[in-house]
Amino acid sequence: MHKYETHMHTYPYSACAVSSPEECVRYYKSRDYAGIIVTDHFLNGNTGCPRNLPWEKQIKFFAQGYERAKNEGEKCGLDVFFGLEYSLNGSDLLIYGLTVEYLIKYKKFDSLDLKTLSAAVRAEGGYLAQAHPYRTAFWIPDPYPVSPDFIDGIEVYNASMPDSVNKQAMNFAKKHNLAKQSGSDAHQTHLRRPSGIILKRPAESIFDIITEIKQNQIELIF
Repeated sequence: MHKYETHMHTYPYSACAVSSPEECVRYYKSRDYAGIIVTDHFLNGNTGCPRNLPWEKQIKFFAQGYERAKNEGEKCGLDVFFGLEYSLNGSDLLIYGLTVEYLIKYKKFDSLDLKTLSAAVRAEGGYLAQAHPYRTAFWIPDPYPVSPDFIDGIEVYNASMPDSVNKQAMNFAKKHNLAKQSGSDAHQTHLRRPSGIILKRPAESIFDIITEIKQNQIELIF
């Protein structure tokens, strides 16, 4: 069985993160994970990126969390995949399947509406899942799931959320026949209860993980 973290942030690329990419890799390796998906906050979220930089330099700064983690992963034997957390009117979407090069070319990717974003990601064979729906906070005007027509999955278990929020997310996923996934939403190492998913076979690419999630061939780590 092969464990993968699906939702995590690194310092200083996510402004709310505490642990460096290298620390995160070593932590998950010590917990017998096969791999991680680095999902730092994108430029329209709680990013650590200086917003006065030109677009390409912003993307390259943002991608350093993934690139540093990947380099460390190659040293210690942990697979590292690229993802991002996209903020949209207070809702957060985990996006897998894009590349750094794609983001560099797609200027103003940080200002898309949900329909346009969904079409752009799906055109690349990518995947969108709403993270922690039903979460309430002062910066979230609408603490409910986005339209199920424009996403592929739901984070039905987020280790940072109370059970009541996770239960609502699970019910929404079942009602709308959306793919289900779980993750830690890690911002630091030494988590009280690290989460993620379990695959029967090791993933060779992010698209292997996308396929397994969509086909419900994973086990959720609660």
